[in-house]
Amino acid sequence: MVKVRKDHPLTDDGAVDIQAWIGRLPHVQSHSDTALAVLERACEAVREADSRPGDAESSWGEGTSCFLIGLEMAEILADLQLDPDTLVAAVLYRAVREQKLALDQVKADFGETVAKLVKGVLRMAAISYQRSDCEGRVFGQESVEQADNIRKMLVAMVDDVRVALVKLAERTCAIRAVKNASAARRRQVAREVSDVYAPLAHRLGIGHIKWELEDLAFRYLEPTEYKQIAKLLDERRLARQAYIDEVLTLLRSELTKVNIDGEVTGRAKHIYSIWRKMKRKGISFSQVYDIRAVRILVPSVSDCYSVLGIVHTLWRNIPHEFDDYIASPKENGYRSLHTAVIGPENKVLEIQIRTQAMHEEAELGVCAHWRYKGTDTRSNQDSYEQKIAWLRQVLEWHDELGTDSQQLQDDLGGVDQDRVYVFTPEGHVVDLPKGATPLDFAYRIHTDIGHRCRGAKVNNRIVPLNYALNNADQVEVITGKREAPSRDWLSPALGYVHTARARSRVQHWFKLQARDQNIAEGQALLDREFRRLALLDLDFQALAKKLKMASLDDLYAAVGASDIGVGQVLAAAQRMLDASNPKEPVIPFKSVPKNARKKDSDFFIEGVGNLLTEIANCCHPVPGDAIIGYITIGRGVSIHRQDCNNVLQLQADEPERIIKVDWGQTPQSTYSVDIMIEAYDRHGLLRDITTLLDSERINVSAMQTLSDKRKNTVDMQLTAEIRGFDELSRILTRLNQLPNVASARRKH
Repeated sequence: MVKVRKDHPLTDDGAVDIQAWIGRLPHVQSHSDTALAVLERACEAVREADSRPGDAESSWGEGTSCFLIGLEMAEILADLQLDPDTLVAAVLYRAVREQKLALDQVKADFGETVAKLVKGVLRMAAISYQRSDCEGRVFGQESVEQADNIRKMLVAMVDDVRVALVKLAERTCAIRAVKNASAARRRQVAREVSDVYAPLAHRLGIGHIKWELEDLAFRYLEPTEYKQIAKLLDERRLARQAYIDEVLTLLRSELTKVNIDGEVTGRAKHIYSIWRKMKRKGISFSQVYDIRAVRILVPSVSDCYSVLGIVHTLWRNIPHEFDDYIASPKENGYRSLHTAVIGPENKVLEIQIRTQAMHEEAELGVCAHWRYKGTDTRSNQDSYEQKIAWLRQVLEWHDELGTDSQQLQDDLGGVDQDRVYVFTPEGHVVDLPKGATPLDFAYRIHTDIGHRCRGAKVNNRIVPLNYALNNADQVEVITGKREAPSRDWLSPALGYVHTARARSRVQHWFKLQARDQNIAEGQALLDREFRRLALLDLDFQALAKKLKMASLDDLYAAVGASDIGVGQVLAAAQRMLDASNPKEPVIPFKSVPKNARKKDSDFFIEGVGNLLTEIANCCHPVPGDAIIGYITIGRGVSIHRQDCNNVLQLQADEPERIIKVDWGQTPQSTYSVDIMIEAYDRHGLLRDITTLLDSERINVSAMQTLSDKRKNTVDMQLTAEIRGFDELSRILTRLNQLPNVASARRKH
């Protein structure tokens, strides 16, 4: 059983005194009594739940106390001056993670905000970080790239900055707790902390957590180097302290002379940063200048530069060792003046100069922008949203991977919009373009997995193969024994594959199949498509020649092998019919002008049919303005800006003459086509059909339905305005995919 820490206040029976513990938390004076009562209730709930066995095995090992872990996490976050909801979420998190408390119960007892924070940390906990200490590749990616992907995953997953902070606190507790664990367990946790969470703390600007995580991870990953540096620091500690005390006395005296109320302290250099500087610069321990370091905190920015002048007057500065992070802050918001000088006894001394506010932000980072007010004002909320946006940016600046910083600057903001990051069942992170499907994922893992893919599970739930993957989805591919890709996978209308990689792999597979099989498959594919489009009188031999095929069989074989897409064949058929019947459209129905425009103008207006239009002189709308139409007497439709005073008055006086219009693109001819749909009747069928056509921006000018109640079937005939064969084929394909639709085809 985990022992209660000696510094926890205890009751007479040896249990943790929760009220006394809360009273000792830093910065709790700003919280209301009600908020502290909720925190106490959360502690009691976890202590009670901790006494019951959970359904999930703790990843911290047998005998781990969710209650004590929760207290330690809350202490870390209280030191960061976070709000009561975050402290409550920290106390509850491990109990929920180990299924000793239900998330629904947390929501009912402690509110939706706390429940959302816990749920967010649980999502981040889904990351099972795995990196081999040897050089290896995972799905064609170096292990460093996998660490980078996980960091990007954090960007995409974290919607509330407090979620990241709770997770940081939990990982800090975890690496503290592995002191007596096996060497393998220590290395596993240390590698995860080193590659993911210490850089995360750096991006958030939380200095003291970053230093602790880096030092502890370094201790377990490089124990020999850690002990050597620690020993060298210990050997010189007394002499170094005496030297620093002398410098502090001198600096305080100089500040008093110029009436600057400054705080002067010695600054400890943490072990990992010493080792990193030695490695980066190729120097020995004795050449690390900032082992002897002083920090000066002053009231204002002007005082910073005044003190810098005093320091450089007292001692000669070392060239190229001065950094002005006040004028040019670091990417995580860090501000300070750094200078290295030749101090007393000709020893190198590093001095940092900053204001109290800068120091607070350097220590607390993003948390320095959090101050519990007891209210949720709009200005506070706006500031908070800006901070989240900042978090999403700075997490991408992973400079420790050696990535070109200018390229990162150019790519900022692209992670969330353009990529999705998903898990394999083993916990590896795979990045895919936004809109990617389980089939894209399967081919991303391995071509053979893609060829044998028969289905997929996302988050342990069966999904269609054209399901669009989301960030943090865990994807499992269900495979068969033999390779059997489907030609439907190549149909853009069905949306099975989104990436060029997957499409090229499927096409290559079909190329390798026997010619006779490809001919049969291609003929069946084209026959089905042409029957559906009612193109039964087409000269197929001439069509093959137009596509530069020696014979019709060659055309069928090319389609069967996916060298030529059905869309290309349809486009060639349309060109061929255009050439043979120049006066008659390919789809032999009346051409319908889709848009109208003002005479002698390049501005096109949708929604007015063949009516004359004119731009109103009162408001002169231009493309991009929100517009509205007014039907005049004898002058067609007058186009106004929606905020035009005249049209606002007309809306009140003559609302029946106001019509909705929009700016349109260059007019294209469309053709009226009759489409026949045979389906089994069900609730919502008509709605699904019209919704599909609306999403494709297809205008329906007529519709008839005939129901057979005895057979429970319905026949529909609708007249749609179509731009060409390619669009008609896509619409028919999508209609045929709707549930209960038996057939959708063009009326011959």
